[in-house]
Amino acid sequence: MQRYFVGEPYHDGEWVSISGEDHHHIVRVMRMQEGSELFVVFPDQSSAIGKIERISSDAVDVSIVEWESDKKEMPISVTIASGLPKGDKLEWILQKGTELGASGFIPFKAERSIVKWDEKKGKKKVERWEKIVKEAAEQSHRTLIPDLSSPLTLKELLVEAEGYDYKLVAYEEESRAGERSNLSNVLSEVKPSQRVLILFGPEGGLTDSEVELCKENGFIPCGLGPRILRAETAPLYALSAISYQLELMR
Repeated sequence: MQRYFVGEPYHDGEWVSISGEDHHHIVRVMRMQEGSELFVVFPDQSSAIGKIERISSDAVDVSIVEWESDKKEMPISVTIASGLPKGDKLEWILQKGTELGASGFIPFKAERSIVKWDEKKGKKKVERWEKIVKEAAEQSHRTLIPDLSSPLTLKELLVEAEGYDYKLVAYEEESRAGERSNLSNVLSEVKPSQRVLILFGPEGGLTDSEVELCKENGFIPCGLGPRILRAETAPLYALSAISYQLELMR
């Protein structure tokens, strides 16, 4: 069944109304009828099977049939900070990172980012990214849509990072030097509901000065194994490792 995020909390005895693009998707794309069932997800991350009771020109009214009890979210909050890569690589990170359980994404303008951020065209690009994240959250049966920031400078990102419990920076020189324990150590210490931020460079990686600045601001440098990973692969590796450690091994 299709999954839709609604913007209002559920109140017993009231119908849930779905409007906007999701209304169009239900009626015009999926061609659902009254009596059809779908999943609805609420702002508090509760979710349920719903039944369409009424379809109007601008809304679909849904009643609750059965609440879901399965937990779909990671026990911790993981935000991925990615140095702006070229092409559509960031879209890949957003889509697959959402599927793998990321709670948020912060693109940033790294020294080696080939892409130059155009503020005039930026709004439409961010809107496209938001749509990719939302659709990936629906497809993977998430109970939240990950947060997504407009691209920041590294200094702005470091200010944003102050609110996190743990901060890691993936650095290929650490991998070359054989560093293998920092990510594992953090995952053994982190408690449920704590927030983790992991920073990744663009193609060509982070510069030494960027890594030093991160370390001065409380980031722990970590390696991601003996192989050098692409800019779009490294975040997915980290999310997979976190899921394995905190969801499959506990």
